[in-house]
Amino acid sequence: MSVSYSSPLKTTRMQAVIAAIDVAAAPAVLEIGTGGAGFGTSLATIILSDPSFTESGGVITLNGVPKSGQATAVGAAAAARIKDGNGNTIVSGLTVGLAAPSEIILNAVAISAIGQTVTISSGTITHAP
Repeated sequence: MSVSYSSPLKTTRMQAVIAAIDVAAAPAVLEIGTGGAGFGTSLATIILSDPSFTESGGVITLNGVPKSGQATAVGAAAAARIKDGNGNTIVSGLTVGLAAPSEIILNAVAISAIGQTVTISSGTITHAP
């Protein structure tokens, strides 16, 4: 039997995630990686809004999209993580792709040139049941 959480508890937990992401004076970032060895090589870093996400029903949704950054390496985007403004990883293991069910939706997963614009069109993180 799997664990399930009440709706108010999901909301509280996901609001705590947003608070942890936005804790620092400097803005949080979403980092796109190749996915090798957990995260792999960093391909691009995108600065997030503050507040970074909104919460509804146990789902947090990225604010201010679309958001763009420049590629700093070449490779296939396969993972993402969120770091607070102090550089601490708050959320890792996020999936990236061109459409749902990926959590982070990008304009392209093939990063073929340093300086290429990488754009996030949406991002959601859903609490476990």
